[in-house]
This record gives sequence, C-alpha cells and structure tokens, in this order.
Amino acid sequence: MMLTNLVNVALNKPAGHSGHVVYDASKAVDGRKSDLSGGGGQCAVSIDLQTATWLVDLTSIYSIHHITIYFRTENKPWGPFNTDTYYPLGFSVYVSNTTDRLQGTLCYKDDNFTLDTIPAVFTTTCPVHGRYVIYYNERLPGVHHPRGQYQFLIIGLCEVEVYGCPGGFYGTNCSIACPDINCYCHIETGTCQVCKHGYQSYLCKLACDSGWYGLGCSERCGQCRDVDRCLNTNGTCLTGCSAGYTGHTCHTRCPELLWGEDCVRKCPDKCKGCNNINGLCESGCVPGWKGYHCSEACGRGLHGAECQEKCGHCRDLTQCVHTNGSCLTGCDDGYDGEMCNAPCPHGLFGLDCADRCNDTCDGCNNINGSCDSGCNPGWQGYDCQYACDEGSFGVNCSEKCGHCRDVNQCSNINGTCLTGCAAGYQGNLCKTPCPYGFFGPDCAERCNDTCDGCNKFNGSCDFGCNPGWKGYNCKDACDQGSYEKMELHGVFVSETFFIGDGGMII
Repeated sequence: MMLTNLVNVALNKPAGHSGHVVYDASKAVDGRKSDLSGGGGQCAVSIDLQTATWLVDLTSIYSIHHITIYFRTENKPWGPFNTDTYYPLGFSVYVSNTTDRLQGTLCYKDDNFTLDTIPAVFTTTCPVHGRYVIYYNERLPGVHHPRGQYQFLIIGLCEVEVYGCPGGFYGTNCSIACPDINCYCHIETGTCQVCKHGYQSYLCKLACDSGWYGLGCSERCGQCRDVDRCLNTNGTCLTGCSAGYTGHTCHTRCPELLWGEDCVRKCPDKCKGCNNINGLCESGCVPGWKGYHCSEACGRGLHGAECQEKCGHCRDLTQCVHTNGSCLTGCDDGYDGEMCNAPCPHGLFGLDCADRCNDTCDGCNNINGSCDSGCNPGWQGYDCQYACDEGSFGVNCSEKCGHCRDVNQCSNINGTCLTGCAAGYQGNLCKTPCPYGFFGPDCAERCNDTCDGCNKFNGSCDFGCNPGWKGYNCKDACDQGSYEKMELHGVFVSETFFIGDGGMII
C-alpha cells in the first residue's frame, strides 16, 4: 500500500534541546524551511561539547511511518567545502514513549556517511509507535566516530517532519481504524503491533492484571482504596485513595502535616510531622512536648526537644517553661541568666546575685558567700575575716616577714615593712643584709674608714682594721717601729715600716 497523504504530526508541537541554545528548538517544527541559514529565523541551533539532544513531543502516541530532517546549510552548496556538513555526522534518530531515548526504538544510526555522502535532507522509514522523536549526537572521548566529525557539537536543524497516523488508524489518509480496537496497528498493513495503554496478550484482548496499568501493563497501581478499581489504562483510582495518599493515581503521599483518608486530617499541632496514614508523630515533637501524638508537656524540671534537657536552677521548678527552659519566677540563690544555668559572676552571690563577696575572699561561694575558694593574700579564717598573724603575710599567711623595724608594721598582704628596716637590713621586705661598708637601720650609716668593713648592726669593727690601725674600733694607729703585712687573697705583696712620728718607709 502506498502512503501518499500522511500528515506531518510534528508540526507546531512542543520541542526542546540541550546545551547552549542559540536559536529555539521550536523553529525546527514551525513548518518553515525556505531559509536554511542559522540567522534566517527558521532553524533550531544549539552548541554542546560531548552529547547533544533535540526532541519533539507529539503529545500523544502516533503510528509513525517516516521522519525527514532538513539540516542547516547556510544556503550554500552542501558537501566537504561547507563547514555545516561536519556537524551532523554520527547522528541518531529515536522514537520513544518517554523522553529517555534508550527506552525507545533506534530508527537510524549514522555509521557510514562522509562529508561527500551525507544528504542535506535526510529521510528514514521507521514504522513504529511513539510520542517523542529524538535527534541525538555525541563526541565522547575514547569512542570511534565517523571520519570528518567536528571537534565539538552543533545542532543545526531547520525542519524535522514526522509523518504518520494517529494511534488506532492506518492506511491512505489514515482513515482506516485498526481492526483490533485495543491495538496500535502497523501503519501500512493494519496488523496489531503494540497494545494500547491498559491491555495485553494476543491481539490485546485482555486488560492488565489487577494492580497494573499503562503501556505494556508495566506500571503498578498506586495506593487505591480498592486495587480492583484501578483503571487499567491510566491508573486512576476510581474509588479514591487509601489513607495517607492523594492524587488520581494515589501515588502521592499526603502533604506535610496532613494524614488519613483523602488527606483531610491535620497532624497534631505539636508534631514536627506525622505518619501520613495514622497520624502518629513519627518525626518527633516540637520542643517541650512528648508522646505518640505530642500531646504531653515535658515533666517537671525538663524541657526542650524530646524533653531531654534539664531545667536550670529556677527559684521554682514548676515555673520552668517546658518549651525553652526559661525560669518565669527567677533564679535560685547563686545563679543568673534567663535559664538560670550560669553561676553568679566572680565576687557576687545570693539571690539574683545581688550580694557582694567579702573583699578579703578570693571570690566566694555563689550561693551563701562563704570563702570556699580561699582568701586573698594577707587574710585567714573561715570567712577570711582575720589578718595574718604578726610576723607573717601573703597567700594563706605562709610567708614570714623580714627584719622590720617594727614587726607590727609588716604588711599582712605583701610583707612590706611600713616603718622601715631594723638595723643591718634594707629593701621593701627588709630581708637583704647591708652591703659592705654600711650598717644600722635601713643600712643608712657608713662604717669607720679604718675598719675592714664593720658589723652591719652596730658598726663595730668585728672583721678587723685596715692596715696601720688597731684598737676596738680601729681608732689607734700602729706603734712606732711596727708594721702590718698586707696580703691580697692570701698572697704577700708588701711590707710597711713605721718610724718617727708616724712616717713610714716602704
């Protein structure tokens, strides 16, 4: 049978393509092909790197006979000297019932065309049924491609025509109904090729088994209230959905916070979300609530998510807010903050942290103000109320005062001798002996010049006299005719003779 009056079923149907779109995909199904240049407004053009796809949605299943493609030529002679000839090499054409080409039928795959042989207008016969016609090309690394393919992909389609009949008809002018009503039949012979949605078996005389529907009975019915009332053609649940589901096929769970039959029941207010079938709060409760339906407030002294957090030191635990732990009537002694979790700041204690610790404490107990942490330097006792004992000072009164002029005037805090040092000592703490040649209180007095140093307390020449002098305080010169050897570090260095009235000869 010659099919001469078939209709272009792709004309003005929805189209799309991948990659960077230069000219819209719909231009390839607008019926115009008088100008085959990219800028002429009649061609679909896109650019991609490794894979490129263009498709048209016929909007329903058609019995297809053949497909014709007009490639972009820029209105120049087609062939090796036209760069547009490079782009389509290696292309494929599919017919599918989904937008996934691999689920459809491969009508044509270019493995042989060259720059000399590829036609500017290409036609392939493909007697199959389908909704989508898909043009595909690729430049994948490691895959052999026909000689002459360009290094990247440009789709340039000026018109794609798909000729066929509506599903269920065949013959000249598509005027003859398929003899088997539930079949998509061969466009030329009328023989049953594919069952329509909802039917199966020989000549498609049987409806899909219970619980199944669609093309090839390959789709499972949703959560229908009565699975036997699932429409075999499109899966519609004629008696509605089971509890927890919605939509005409009952595949969709109830929207968030709704549950039950027809999804009309609301989850409890305190649920984060609930089971779409029975309304149980399986996603947990908002802070402060518990139970299967989140209807129970947290128990005394607990709050927050899953009631896992303990309230702080509230003045009254029954006044701890179960949602966020706030203490409505304030904090117990020694604690501060909205949730009463923070001890009083250093130096404060008591109710509302309003009392100040004893200044002699190193901080204090945040509840009762006792000096649990010890005393500041210079103080002792349970409440650090006593200064260090006479003659001691510092932390825990553990250090001894120096040689103060008046031991009662040794600072209990840092050991400073407030009225100065006793004879023989110097410095703030009066622990440093006088240096050589000095003595007395604060080492303020100088030893007699005739002394070899002197006693640091009273200035007496306890260590002997300088050469040439003698006596208790080295006030007497040596007798006439006598001398004193001088040694330096135990080594004899000279002798001195005294004659006459104190003269000397060396």
